Amino acid sequence: MELRHFKYFLAVANTLSFTKAAAQLYISQPPLSRQIKELENEIGVELFNRNNKKVILTEAGLYFKEQITTQLQNLESIVIKTKKIGENVSGDFRIGYISSTFSDTITNLIQFLTQEYPYLNIKLYEVSTKKQILALEQSKLDLAIVRAPVASSKIESKLWFKDSYSLVFNNSKIAIEDANDLSRLDNEVFVFFNKDYAPTYYNSLIEICAYYGFTPNIVHESNNINSIIQLVRNGLGISIVPSSLKKSHQYPELSFLPLNNNFSTDVLLSIPKNEKSAVTDSAVSFLIG
Repeated sequence: MELRHFKYFLAVANTLSFTKAAAQLYISQPPLSRQIKELENEIGVELFNRNNKKVILTEAGLYFKEQITTQLQNLESIVIKTKKIGENVSGDFRIGYISSTFSDTITNLIQFLTQEYPYLNIKLYEVSTKKQILALEQSKLDLAIVRAPVASSKIESKLWFKDSYSLVFNNSKIAIEDANDLSRLDNEVFVFFNKDYAPTYYNSLIEICAYYGFTPNIVHESNNINSIIQLVRNGLGISIVPSSLKKSHQYPELSFLPLNNNFSTDVLLSIPKNEKSAVTDSAVSFLIG
């Protein structure tokens, strides 16, 4: 009993016609009939009742069709997984990200990659843009989610999305209705990212404050956006954050006030240059859409 016997059987079982099945298989009808007869002889039962007018499955044939269909589907799945392993899509896939970019989309990416590459081990690292760039240059990351700029000849980057900025504050502690009110924030306590951790981001926030006519009173600093949001939520200060965070931090006590659209930050998908893989291409395509 060989694989071709099962394929021939299913062709006849699905069409209930030796003539149509032979045409689908690109063989003549007599060899097909012989293959089916060989299969029936080996199993020891008739799978088809046939006469000059029609072909029908016997009860045994119906059961055999159901089981063989399932087994061939399983076999196809095994072949696909084996091919993926052979194409070097097993092992570790290392993704770096900054805390301000983690979202449901990245969770969906992990689910997608897990389904596409079941033998892949996905490792996530929350790391600053500066450290991610170094890791990419040393091939210690396969994909990095960072904020521009990325100035390195060893790295390729694509724009994921542009993100504007918003003022975030606890609306039970302070009332700000309009961006024109920001000039009165000199005495308010601010929570910012640490300057050494994210220097470009930090300088952007200082520039925004200058545009609105005040110097921020930076009392608290953190290297994690979730910590910043929690401090603001607890009334320990206000902050300026990427507007996209509003989707994942919808608390009744928090308000997000959009700021001038001329201020924005580019979120990039970066990979080591000349080190593309099937997994990397799939991940970037999923995120960019």
